Amino acid sequence: MFKKLFMNKVWTVSALFAISLVLYGIDFSIFGNLREISASFLGNLAFLPIYIIVVTLLFERVLRERERQSVMRKLNMVIGVFFSEFGNRLLKELSAYVVGSEELKKQLRMTESWKKGDFDSALEYLRLSTQRISIDSDALPGLKKFMAGKRSFLLSLLENQNLLEHENFTDLLWAAFHLVEELEARDSFDRIPPSDKEHLNGDIKRVFGHIIREWILYMRHLKEDYPYLFSLAVRLNPMIDSPDPLVYQD
Repeated sequence: MFKKLFMNKVWTVSALFAISLVLYGIDFSIFGNLREISASFLGNLAFLPIYIIVVTLLFERVLRERERQSVMRKLNMVIGVFFSEFGNRLLKELSAYVVGSEELKKQLRMTESWKKGDFDSALEYLRLSTQRISIDSDALPGLKKFMAGKRSFLLSLLENQNLLEHENFTDLLWAAFHLVEELEARDSFDRIPPSDKEHLNGDIKRVFGHIIREWILYMRHLKEDYPYLFSLAVRLNPMIDSPDPLVYQD
């Protein structure tokens, strides 16, 4: 196999060299000026390193961009699995404990007509607003059961090498995994002191802050690249009270 590839390269180089000699021969037969041909050859040879530098840089840039796009496609596929299997429900669960969640849900009531500016406005709203979390002790066992049941799923995502390239999403996974550990470390949530409840609220707030931002970015990706997936995602929006997958005629 290696020998065949080597011979192919030899034939290619030989063919190109022969074509060059033929072209120079035609030039000499027409104009008959060997000195001018030599000067032109030396001039082109002098610029050859510059040609190589320019072509190499452009080629490298194209390859890097193609590689980046390939990695992002793989990352978005994994992120899609995350929200399908875990993230959407977690987002819905946690949003119920956001103080004044009505305004947040109003800002994130997406429609199929949303454009890039709408997503940017939603992200800006999150950046400027401060969500407060207040969860009742009675709700913590249910949250613990749900999140603990996804421990192996979270671990499998953390083992995905591609996700290490996505720093923000990796932070989300670590925050979610930490919350799982905090919840599992407590056998009971009865009579926990206010300080401990506030600590758990802080952990939940951290997870919610990460997941709500990543969800908006993922929805924007679907809108731009997979409109048919975005259509279903809008109907199943975890930030509305009664998501409905059915399509109704306007």
